[in-house]
Amino acid sequence: METSTAAAGLNDRSLGWLRFMWDKATTEDDWSDQGEPHVWWDRYSEPPMCAFPRFDLAEMAYVLPMMLEATPAWREGYTRILDELARRYMTFWGAVDWNTLIGPDPNVDRYPPEWLAMAPESLRGRYALPGWTGNGVEPWGLQPDPIGSDGNLFYRGWLNLLLGIRRYVSDEPREDIPFEVSGYQNRSFSWTHRRMARFISDQLAARPQGTHCENTKIWLFCLSAAGLGLRLHDVLLGTTVNEPFLRWVSFAQKHYMGRDRKGRLDWVAFYYDPIEESLMTFPGRLGAYGALCLLHYLYPQDEQLGIDLYECAVRQLGWNNPDVPVIQWADDPQMLSTAMWMAREIGDDTTWNRLREICESRLQPRFFGEDDSRFAYWCGFPDPWPRGQINATLMMIECAEPGAWSRVFNKPMTGLSGEPTVHGVDYPLFGIRRTHHDRRRGALEIDTFAATPSQRGRPTSFTVGNLPTSEAIRVRVDGRPYESWRRTAVGSVEIDLPVDTHRIDVAYAPPHHLTPSGSGSDRKARP
Repeated sequence: METSTAAAGLNDRSLGWLRFMWDKATTEDDWSDQGEPHVWWDRYSEPPMCAFPRFDLAEMAYVLPMMLEATPAWREGYTRILDELARRYMTFWGAVDWNTLIGPDPNVDRYPPEWLAMAPESLRGRYALPGWTGNGVEPWGLQPDPIGSDGNLFYRGWLNLLLGIRRYVSDEPREDIPFEVSGYQNRSFSWTHRRMARFISDQLAARPQGTHCENTKIWLFCLSAAGLGLRLHDVLLGTTVNEPFLRWVSFAQKHYMGRDRKGRLDWVAFYYDPIEESLMTFPGRLGAYGALCLLHYLYPQDEQLGIDLYECAVRQLGWNNPDVPVIQWADDPQMLSTAMWMAREIGDDTTWNRLREICESRLQPRFFGEDDSRFAYWCGFPDPWPRGQINATLMMIECAEPGAWSRVFNKPMTGLSGEPTVHGVDYPLFGIRRTHHDRRRGALEIDTFAATPSQRGRPTSFTVGNLPTSEAIRVRVDGRPYESWRRTAVGSVEIDLPVDTHRIDVAYAPPHHLTPSGSGSDRKARP
């Protein structure tokens, strides 16, 4: 069932996706109201509700803390990508729906028929569908700040999660540093990560039903993502901002979900509109998708509820039944990949194998770009670039061992700032596939590769820092003693070598040194 292991390092598919993420993040484009995001930022998937480029920004971040398990000593490349994602998120285009979809929807009676399935039947033709944010509608009126508003939870909820991931990956305490977000008519609003998390938490505490996303809908999907961001804030900073969300989960199970006579979860609402007093659920087997979309966000916070949601979905869809063919009742690769991810998490081999075969045969996994050094799933779309939102979840099954996503929120690798680090890597010329700090032996192992294969053999250098003070530093490359290195500071060495696949061993303890039992732990991925 495994697709990658931290012991082996990042697999080739993960490295190819990382390279494309780097391309997207570091290629300049204009997200102001005078510009437009590059075409490769996904604002095409999941219409009408998710066809905005910020969903690509938020979801693209998910694999980075998972990848960190394989390369805990190298984080600078991931941090650079996260900085570029967050920078774009705070722009006009990051909140384009809140800034432009003002008041009642003028096209409320002209939706295509396939979109009408996303509205309660009794309201169709006179009710704004998901995707119409409705800044300015009653009962709150126009609110220029996309964070400090009554609605728009999905904007600040995913931003809080994104900043939490950045905090974890970088280990840099920036939660009290102000940042500016662009609101209605280009007004600028100042927030901090800590203050935003507290605002989300206080708003949840004041609204037991849940906070609104589009005015006036309460989405289980958006609330679950917001709660996960609060969970990460608590784990990293020792706060308790997630407690109101956990109370909401109990409320949601009573009012937005239902169980059959056997106690099994039987249905899950898509959203609730407290103004219309209307609960939106999908009919028949389509209702399973309302459960699937919550898994990434709820399973790390409530394992049993996550399992209940998953079992409800695959039972209704028949995906866990080897006697019936796999039918995708909605053409949505994200839901397929979410079920596949969860099957791997809980060891459901039957469902995993069935869905993995579909994924490999129909979703067009392939390497592309210069030297075929990028990787993505193309999913049958004719676009010149792979869809970011869809690949963000698909790549969660490629980039780490089972359990990696949940460990970010429950057993994070804190304290890495006290471990040896690798920095100054000339990525994407040169790349890091794996690092492993063997504390017992007193050495850092580093596996490298040519991230730009056409430049293989070109000279490069990088630094290994934060080594314990020692005169006994020894470097081996590919199993042999290596001399092309120098000390640059106390506990820091710079290594010169050609761009290529290498196994590098930087030992800082005297030969035959063994750390006494119990004095340290291995810093590769957790079992």
